Amino acid sequence: MAESYLITGGAGFIGSNIARSLTDGADRVRVLDNLSTGRESNLNGIDNDIEFIRGDIRDMDVVRRAVKGMDYVYHQAALPSVPRSIEDPVSSTESNIVGTLNVLLASRDAGVRRVIYAGSSSAYGETPELPKREDMLPDPLSPYALTKLTGEYYCRIFSRLYGLETVTLRYFNVFGPRQDPASQYAAVIPKFIRCLLDGDRPTIYGDGEQTRDFTYVENVVEGNRLAARAEKTGGEIINLATSDRISLNRLVDLLVEITGRSITPIHAEARRGDVKHSLADITRAGDLLGYEPLVDLREGLRRTVEWMRAGDVSRRGTE
Repeated sequence: MAESYLITGGAGFIGSNIARSLTDGADRVRVLDNLSTGRESNLNGIDNDIEFIRGDIRDMDVVRRAVKGMDYVYHQAALPSVPRSIEDPVSSTESNIVGTLNVLLASRDAGVRRVIYAGSSSAYGETPELPKREDMLPDPLSPYALTKLTGEYYCRIFSRLYGLETVTLRYFNVFGPRQDPASQYAAVIPKFIRCLLDGDRPTIYGDGEQTRDFTYVENVVEGNRLAARAEKTGGEIINLATSDRISLNRLVDLLVEITGRSITPIHAEARRGDVKHSLADITRAGDLLGYEPLVDLREGLRRTVEWMRAGDVSRRGTE
């Protein structure tokens, strides 16, 4: 039986990868995106038709129209970036808290079966214990982290008070194809790859010994699809990661091996709000979702480099 899915932020990096995974059958897929950070071109080449609504999750009328008739909502839309939120906490609050509340209210009223919310590992903050477990006390260090944590609490409240099924997936440093390396707020991996392919020196903020649990996007897509089918969904919060960490210095070494470009990075002053170490315990994801990582870090980096190189060749062919 065909089912219907709304992906908020579906023209963005993770959202567009989820959209691609849902169009291999008879399912109906609708995307809501204001294109502030997403691109319609991220949806190019998908065989099945996707209904696209250009609009903002801060506009309740638009959100109500988007959720109408949907079975599931993948709520990916957010204003990303820790540095951006430090510069402009008001916009982050409006998009990530008010926007999420709008999505939950509209989903409740439209009879949506389940909302799968894109949470963030930034909620853990600088808690020293590793790996990070979902039962740890959150300690957000930035407005962005606080807004994403607030969204989690709203999801849990809507499950308890209104019976709306919700699942929060806390993402750990997701990377892969369709992630924009050009933005000043771009994630570290696409930025590093772009620098290496262009022959530029990547910048590491701090000493480079900070560690991250980088997670290839295919793993996150798989986790989202499993979350739509999981039995226990009473506001559950679940880490989604690889459960393996690497320092930024070692990350550059790996990318040098993969790209064949020998370049020494530049070290700059550490940034405010950045967490020193991050590593996920994914036991709960395995127990509740049947999740296990499909793609490890090295293979994910290789695929991402290959995708970015292919994009370079394609652009040169049109010049």
